Amino acid sequence: MKFVATEILPDQAPPPRPPRQWNSARISGNILMLFWTAAGIGLIWFLFTSWDPEKFDKYGIKYWTGLQTTLTLVAVSIALGAIISLPIAFGRLSKNKIIGALSFSYVYIFRGTPLLVQVFLIYYGLGTFRAELDALGIWIFFRDAWNCAILAFTLNTAAYQAEILRGAIQSVPKGQWEGADSLGIPRWKTFQKIILPQALIVALRPYGNEIILMVKGSAIVALVTVFDLMGETRRAYSRTFDFQMYIWAAVFYFVIVEVLRNIWNGLELRLTRHLKR
Repeated sequence: MKFVATEILPDQAPPPRPPRQWNSARISGNILMLFWTAAGIGLIWFLFTSWDPEKFDKYGIKYWTGLQTTLTLVAVSIALGAIISLPIAFGRLSKNKIIGALSFSYVYIFRGTPLLVQVFLIYYGLGTFRAELDALGIWIFFRDAWNCAILAFTLNTAAYQAEILRGAIQSVPKGQWEGADSLGIPRWKTFQKIILPQALIVALRPYGNEIILMVKGSAIVALVTVFDLMGETRRAYSRTFDFQMYIWAAVFYFVIVEVLRNIWNGLELRLTRHLKR
């Protein structure tokens, strides 16, 4: 005997969510959230009550100049590092053992040593070879702390960007290459039009993280007499002995990072909209 449905049942409400239990993890999480909320409110209240218009008029423009120096340093280093990272990434992917070993050594050294040490070696270390560099006509470059900082940051970020790009390229399935070969598409055109766009989507988030790390790491150039945001902060503190100068510097760095994070989130959503269902 067969049964035939003659009407459609109305939509039923979803079952109620089970009540959340107050376990130790939830309690500790709420306590930490209350603590950080109170700390944030306290910090805002402290900055509001201790606001000094005279200091703002005197050092505000210096903070702005230092902020421009920081952003310029990071932007130039990231751009130059991206250019240098391309041959290094291709060297890491090369089947030639010599090229692969040289590329690996570069990445291994610059990723395995602190950025501060690299800055000191270039600024102070090469300064011990002034006579030799002067004879070669390049001392005029290395005597400037700004040039040394740009060089150190560029070489450092090039190593990280090369590894990001290498991993992104290797994440693209080999079937993409095989499909392009079957259609007779040249290898360079396959890489340019098919592989690279997919790899950059994968590398987008790591690239954003690298830029943020460079922004925060740029504070170390103040140790080699470059007056970036941290350099101007140190100079302001040495004249006022007011520790809120460092609090304002932290606020500026936090704002920069948040702006970059939101820009990168929007860019990622824009470029991966075709992957959303």
